[in-house]
Amino acid sequence: MAEVIETTVTEQTELRAAYDEMLTHLAKAYGKADREQMLRAYELANFSHRYQRRKSGEPYMYHPIAVAKICAEEIGLGPTAICAALLHDVVEDTPITLADIREGFGDRIAQMVSGLTKLDSAYQNESQQAANFKKVLSTLVDDVRIVLIKMADRLHNMRTIKSMPEHKQFKIAAETSYIYAPLAHRLGLYNFRSEFLDLCMKVLERDEYQDVARKLRETKRTREDYIKHFIDPLREGLDELGYAYRIFGRPKSIYSISNKIKKKQVPFEQIYDLFAVRIIMDVEPRKEKLACWSAYTVVTEVYKGVPERLKDWVTLPKSNGYESLHTTVVGPEARFVEVQIRSERMNEIAERGFAAHWKYKGVNNQPDVYEQWFDSVRDILDDPSADSVQFLGDFRANNFFNEEVYVWTPDGDMRTLPKGSTALDFAFSVHTQVGYHTQSVLRDEKIVPLSYELQNGDRLKVITNKQQHPNEGWLKMVQTGKARSKIRQALKAERKEAGELGKEALHRRLKKLHIHDINEAVDTLAKYHFDNSHIELYYALTQEHLTMAHALEPFIVEAGKLVAKAVELPTEEPRDQETIHRPRHHREPGATKLLINGEPADQLEYSMANCCNPVQGDQVFAYLTTGAGLKIHRSTCPNAQNLMANYGYRIMRAEWVSTSESSFVANLRLTGLDGGTGVIEHISHEITEMDLNIRSFNISGEDGFFEAKVALLVRNTDQLYLAIQALKNLPDVSTVSREE
Repeated sequence: MAEVIETTVTEQTELRAAYDEMLTHLAKAYGKADREQMLRAYELANFSHRYQRRKSGEPYMYHPIAVAKICAEEIGLGPTAICAALLHDVVEDTPITLADIREGFGDRIAQMVSGLTKLDSAYQNESQQAANFKKVLSTLVDDVRIVLIKMADRLHNMRTIKSMPEHKQFKIAAETSYIYAPLAHRLGLYNFRSEFLDLCMKVLERDEYQDVARKLRETKRTREDYIKHFIDPLREGLDELGYAYRIFGRPKSIYSISNKIKKKQVPFEQIYDLFAVRIIMDVEPRKEKLACWSAYTVVTEVYKGVPERLKDWVTLPKSNGYESLHTTVVGPEARFVEVQIRSERMNEIAERGFAAHWKYKGVNNQPDVYEQWFDSVRDILDDPSADSVQFLGDFRANNFFNEEVYVWTPDGDMRTLPKGSTALDFAFSVHTQVGYHTQSVLRDEKIVPLSYELQNGDRLKVITNKQQHPNEGWLKMVQTGKARSKIRQALKAERKEAGELGKEALHRRLKKLHIHDINEAVDTLAKYHFDNSHIELYYALTQEHLTMAHALEPFIVEAGKLVAKAVELPTEEPRDQETIHRPRHHREPGATKLLINGEPADQLEYSMANCCNPVQGDQVFAYLTTGAGLKIHRSTCPNAQNLMANYGYRIMRAEWVSTSESSFVANLRLTGLDGGTGVIEHISHEITEMDLNIRSFNISGEDGFFEAKVALLVRNTDQLYLAIQALKNLPDVSTVSREE
């Protein structure tokens, strides 16, 4: 929020008009009591935020109204959720308390507002962001509407992110890509997921986004003509089915197209499936499958289908409730076209996900997929010892996956797990105690390793033994967050039991040293040696991995307390950035290439991150490491999402300010046809002609195909772009891509 300026009379009139317009988007009729409660929520929020403005300069109250509108129009939530959306920032940003909300609006709305309120900034945690994510995600099992409102809040923040400073845009976009986009997918909010990813790409991969967006605009008319040409021959056959239907084409998201360009290593012009044709059948639930397959028959009679690209989520819905029949056919001009066939009910679930779930619960005798999912979330939440970052990793592993594998129990019950799950993951999915005591797993009555990767259609049986217990090696065998979390819990419980001797010995020694507060002393030792883990401290002493003398050596006893001898105890707590990044020495003399938080970078200790090798001109940010100074990362770095989402307090603004004579390493991957002699010569000659130096060059060829990895020294992104284009023009080269 920017400067404090009270809203004007004109602005108040406009805000009330925006509120009234938001109400028109509520899907269901609401009574007088609901109307009065929503108005009271609006008036309280409006009064509380009256002195606050957003970075764009507009009154802050526009944000809660916009969030409420998204909840009503795009998710379909009702009056109770609208009240919570209007009030979602008042406790965090104004003097209003949760007690005030509870008194004025009742326990349910107070609980929802509490779930939407960030933890106090004084809350001590390794990662403030991860702790807040954990708090929000924990509400899934209490009231999913809280998460849905949070999704709407984040969507509006992303839609208006342009007014934020660039380094904050990076952090918010990384958080969104890391958590909110996959969570939208898991909740079935496909429109949210697509928009999240597009908006994140617009921030983190600005040039690529603008390039694809421009080409989509340029080809819009041609694309629309093609869709019409594709659809027209289908109408006669669809009309003959006798069902009401809608058929239309819709462009794929910019992120999806860009991702395909990267994966297939082809230019935009060679991506033919830039859109999908959707057929929506308006039929009663008992006729849905018949109608969808009948429409599929019409499509494949007109156009030749591609069998390996048929995806039947009508017979077997995805684990997030998504139902649709996808097929790819060869359309006019031999272009591949994806066709999606579904009913109106399936389409509403696809558009609104969990929000539409209750409306159709029990239709077609489908199992309650969300209840099954919530059970798995509860399992991860059950681990009280997991720190926030660990929790987030387990949650992502267990819930955020695009591909699934379907396997069966001996009783014929189907289990859905993430693709890549193992036989041991399956055992834990059956029951935690089954997982703990798994001795072996049978696949079709034959023993397979516990690390066996599950395949669709596997029929599995778990053999247990009460003497069997988890070990450290099991953590390497599992993929799901639930299994990993439960194994860690079991290992900690065993270590706790085994560490009782060490605990007793340490307490006796501390008493002999006349320590007044034994618990405080143990906290000090655990913090110094084992990142606050008492269990690991006691276990190490029991197993003699750490001797008593070594444990106490860094400390002396003063006034009945353990005190560090010469240096402060290490800490991972967030500190003020103005004091944390003072220079230890100058990195290098000469022209400044970077500004970090507005200061010349050559006054600070920094280096380019090896994981992504930034080049002058790349979008970058600075990350404060624990012992290696500042690292400069590209915004598209593979590690960027994790760093920004979990350690945002260590992120600093970084920007290039001038051309420099310094060189940067850029890694390129080339593929092409191996015509025998001359490939290496052609590539190296072209690089030499551009007056560039090669740091390394590796090439391998097989069956007429070669792959080369070249590390070039370049001065900026413009020079890198020219190099890539020149190498692409070589007759032997098919693709050139920059690697992280």
